Amino acid sequence: MLTLEKFEQASEIVKQVTNPTKLVFSDYLSDMCGAKVYLKPENMQHTGAYKLRGAYYKISTLSEEERAKGLITASAGNHAQGVAYAAQKFGCRATIVMPTVTPLIKVNRTKSYGAEVILYGDVYDDACAYAYKLAEKYGYTFVHPFNDLDVATGQGTIAMEIVQELPTVDYILAPIGGGGLITGVATLAKMLNPKIKVIGVEPTEAASMSAALKANKVVELESANTIADGTAVKAVGEQNLPYVQAYVDDILLVDDDELIGAFLDMVENHKMIVENSGLLSVAALKQLDCEGKKVVCILSGGNMDVITMSSVVQHGLIKRDRIFSVSVLLPDKPGELVSVASTIADAQGNVIKLEHNQFVSTNRNTAVELRITMEAFGTEHKHQIMEALEKKGFRPKLISAKLY
Repeated sequence: MLTLEKFEQASEIVKQVTNPTKLVFSDYLSDMCGAKVYLKPENMQHTGAYKLRGAYYKISTLSEEERAKGLITASAGNHAQGVAYAAQKFGCRATIVMPTVTPLIKVNRTKSYGAEVILYGDVYDDACAYAYKLAEKYGYTFVHPFNDLDVATGQGTIAMEIVQELPTVDYILAPIGGGGLITGVATLAKMLNPKIKVIGVEPTEAASMSAALKANKVVELESANTIADGTAVKAVGEQNLPYVQAYVDDILLVDDDELIGAFLDMVENHKMIVENSGLLSVAALKQLDCEGKKVVCILSGGNMDVITMSSVVQHGLIKRDRIFSVSVLLPDKPGELVSVASTIADAQGNVIKLEHNQFVSTNRNTAVELRITMEAFGTEHKHQIMEALEKKGFRPKLISAKLY
């Protein structure tokens, strides 16, 4: 059972290893929603995610004998670092099984805390099944990332901090993977103030909690294919489901494209790096009718490798028409390239890349192709640049934009 006494105990225990993640008021998101929107930046924890809370509290409840056997868990990355860090603090060994697609930054940081890392399977569920086999074979103590009420209790300490700092909070939004975070947060929030609305957010392509609620039991999805790797879970925890049924007011689904936009918003407006799964709560704001309310979005983690970050930024800029490419056909004679560049410059466009192809036609005097990739302020500005090129007679054709 999740009890207020245990939540209070956990809140004191996790302070030994957590950073105080004070709420950050967001002018940008508040203006967008017509509400007062605050961010709970758990991406600023030592391990880059809230998972340290549940892992540390869980390990604190184990006996000396259980710790001495060595710990094992499976994780897409954030729970892995939480267990590794906590195990180091308690002076016990930890083995972590991670999916082979886990971002390198999460693998290396887990190793840096002294844990042994084993890469296995394509998704968390594959890694978890293998971790159970190893636990049985070697007698390790298994620390489940979400299907454990002690772990959920540790995660729920976030709600304690939110309510203490903002007692009049109306909504709390939290990402859902296996359900440990939402279980702890929703249960404690309702204990402290039943009027608080708790909203869970899942990626559309890994909506395992929504499926479980619909079936009234835990079900396994065929796949969990989403860029929100921290929430790519095929089946939620059976211990969590009853609490979600009782205390979560609604669950919203977010497409991967929305996460890309949310990443840009967070970087540009708050100078924060938040991983895709951690952005679910922010991306879901557009679906929430919260005008005039006080809303807290939990940013669950910030462990994102640079390659993924680069890809997300590129796709985000293209999606928002801040980067686009056009193809124009020109006669192969001096001055044509300068004329195109001047037209773009006069319209305040910024050329990023030019590709000049003389072999698009057998008659170069008639036409050579110029592919131009440029930067704009957004969709309206893009249209203005296109109109300027049209007026000059260049007949621009939009093509797929690539920055490489």
